[in-house]
Amino acid sequence: MTSRRARQSAHRKSKKWLKIISLVVLFVILGGGGYAYSIYNNAKQTVDKKMHTPVASIDYDIGKKKVKENKPVNILLMGVDERKNDRGRSDALMVMTLDPTNDRMQLISIPRDTRTTIVGDGRQDKINHAYAFGGTDMAINTVEEFLDIELDYYVSMNMEGLTEMVDAVGGITVNNKLDWKDRGYYKKGYHYVKGEIELDGLKAMGYVRMRYQDPNGDFGRNERQRQVIEGIIDKGANIATVHKIDDILEVLGNNMRTNMAFSDMKNLLTNYNKTRENRVTYQMVGQGIKVNGIYYLDIPENEVQKVHNMIEEYNS
Repeated sequence: MTSRRARQSAHRKSKKWLKIISLVVLFVILGGGGYAYSIYNNAKQTVDKKMHTPVASIDYDIGKKKVKENKPVNILLMGVDERKNDRGRSDALMVMTLDPTNDRMQLISIPRDTRTTIVGDGRQDKINHAYAFGGTDMAINTVEEFLDIELDYYVSMNMEGLTEMVDAVGGITVNNKLDWKDRGYYKKGYHYVKGEIELDGLKAMGYVRMRYQDPNGDFGRNERQRQVIEGIIDKGANIATVHKIDDILEVLGNNMRTNMAFSDMKNLLTNYNKTRENRVTYQMVGQGIKVNGIYYLDIPENEVQKVHNMIEEYNS
């Protein structure tokens, strides 16, 4: 594969590149964004003054041009686990590709323990450490180099904001596939029964944080994260949630960062909205290994090439 950094080194000399939701917010924009758009001014102020955060690693003009021309775009979604006095790590990493020509969306999860070279640092480490070492820019560069792709936008959201988001929409409903008791993520001894359950913000945080009681480990936790996101979409898209929009925007403004301007979001809402109706998800797989006593997920080159091709096919 041709290195993405090699392809663009000359371009970067003359023009710097500008990437939760993470995850949560872009899905809210695409899934139930109509109610946010209905209070235009409040939404615009929140996005442009609180959430809009350009970065050097992505050329904003290229992504903006693609959106205006209704071309496919690649968006890095990061759920960031930030604590006080700590930059934190990217607890969830996904590459979302929106293809408006064929009205389809692809969402690829990169396991956080994936072992790769951290761009700008040089060491082989877990991919989620890129954010801890060098913030958003290092995370973007590392994902681009790992998959040999170009990212047009990023969306990051502090996972602590997930609690506030669930409460802002009035709680959510999920189908819990695993019967388990909490060990302190939410409340020690709390029983997450198998089947359809109601979650408020704190219960949702416990639901997505649990990993070691799940036989599927990180893969099971990633699935629960997606369930919570979809639960927020379903609730947020409900007309009954309109009166909660001020609370929702406040949560987003306090917890989300993106290089999208409000005008980009409007174009996505208008021209890319149907992509969510044909949504495909995929999680990268590999083999668990230990290096110097530390656990990593080793993803083979053929799997990396497969995912690269999947993304490129959506962009063709």
